[in-house]
Amino acid sequence: MSSILRQIVAGPRQKHPEAGLDLCYVTDNIIATSGPSATYPQRAYRNPLDALVSFLDTKHGTDWCIWEFRAEGTGYPDSEVYGRIHHFPWPDHHPPPFAHIPNIMGSMRNWLHRLDETESDTDKKERVAVVHCKAGKGRSGTIACAYLISQEGWKKEDALQRFTDRRMRVGFGNGVSIPSQLRYVGYIDKWANELGKQYVERPVEILEVHIWGLRDGVKVAVEGYVDEGKKIKCFHLFHRNERTIVEDGGSWSEEQDDKGNDITKPNPNIKNTLPSSATWSPAASGSDVSSSSSAPGTRVSAIIFKPNNPVIVPSSDVNIDFERRSKASYTGFAMVTSIAHVWFNSYFEGGAEHDSGVFETEWDAMDGIKGSARKGIRALDKLKVVWRYPAAEAVETSAAKINGEGKKGKDSAPAAGKPISEPKPGDPIHESEPPDWRGVQGDKENRRPSESSSHKSTAASISGKTKELGHALEKELGLRKQTGDSRDVSVSGSDDETTTDDEGRKVKVKKVHSEGLEGVKTNYGNGGNSIK
Repeated sequence: MSSILRQIVAGPRQKHPEAGLDLCYVTDNIIATSGPSATYPQRAYRNPLDALVSFLDTKHGTDWCIWEFRAEGTGYPDSEVYGRIHHFPWPDHHPPPFAHIPNIMGSMRNWLHRLDETESDTDKKERVAVVHCKAGKGRSGTIACAYLISQEGWKKEDALQRFTDRRMRVGFGNGVSIPSQLRYVGYIDKWANELGKQYVERPVEILEVHIWGLRDGVKVAVEGYVDEGKKIKCFHLFHRNERTIVEDGGSWSEEQDDKGNDITKPNPNIKNTLPSSATWSPAASGSDVSSSSSAPGTRVSAIIFKPNNPVIVPSSDVNIDFERRSKASYTGFAMVTSIAHVWFNSYFEGGAEHDSGVFETEWDAMDGIKGSARKGIRALDKLKVVWRYPAAEAVETSAAKINGEGKKGKDSAPAAGKPISEPKPGDPIHESEPPDWRGVQGDKENRRPSESSSHKSTAASISGKTKELGHALEKELGLRKQTGDSRDVSVSGSDDETTTDDEGRKVKVKKVHSEGLEGVKTNYGNGGNSIK
């Protein structure tokens, strides 16, 4: 029975023919495996830890060591693997905090090339590095490819293809498939081959978020990593009074009157050109956006979100999160019909040469639910994020607010940033403090309890696999309870939009009702490329 369960859970991943375990040799010295477990019920459907350790002992003696990336907990104590384990955790279905990369690469290089030994012995066996996350696919694949690119000189495309060939069954997709993780593999390629393996971690201020084709009822949030990358924190949720609607040379900002009713006022400060270069100058902060008309009859909008107060993410890794809600027949509830997010690192989006920049992407290139292509109904067409590196004073003020009013952040980084280089042989290598190996209940900090769907509380009471996946259920389509924050975002009806299924295929949704921004037209770029 356990064998059948493991086959079901392994799904599209190849099993090792000799060990019968969910693992593969990416190269002769890099093993990728799903997260093993020492306790029931997880060991009934995942790699049993004792079986994995026995296999490694038999094949490699004492010449193996584990690198694990599970912010949700490893599922076993370090003592069960003789203490030969390195911890660099971050949440599932997300790219690594880039500050981890130099240390991970340095520690793997030292182990595999025996640079941690004082005596050299050519007769010793080759060492192997065992990388694992939960499924041994996205996070593990990102790091395995990172090592091949940065330490072995592989081309990015070859490294990704090798991991797919060795880890996945034929016809079951790519090994590393989440768009943001693929973006970070590209960053690693640039870090290794263009930037001399130099990286500077700096806080990032989000000045504006420009969105084309934004449907009504979409919540837009700015997030980033905290707690050494183990958690994702929401630093700002945009509200109605922080957005400006742009249409045919005119713009309107949404406010509320004394009675709390929405009113729309002209905004004379918005011009009609958008920064199109990879960099942005504070002198051009007039919330610029183009206004060429799109195809007649299309219901899209050009929206500029500008926070009322500075929004500063403490690291260079930034996540823009989207969630669309539609009206539900139940009082106090809304139906979540779209979920998507996108990660970028400012250092690799112009920040290595400039103090500001613009990151852009489109809906189809964003991350879906739990690492899939499924995002629900299309919520927007195109996104641009205008950012800059803030002054030291702004960083200290932001850190004081995060740590408590009137208090200065203990680790508030200066505006100059913190250089992080790949450790040289013999240098100390910083690792993250691992979470409780028994597991944690969430990868989001300050997640509002009422944000959970009504069925989550039921799922939380179920033992076994559902408990293990409890943290992932926070971001799912379905019925949600309205909160004070969510009520400050318009709620849409059901629209005649396209959605995507689990395979990424576009599916039409029947139009029922809409209260969106009718007749608003938009364009992006320098007067061309209208969004259809």
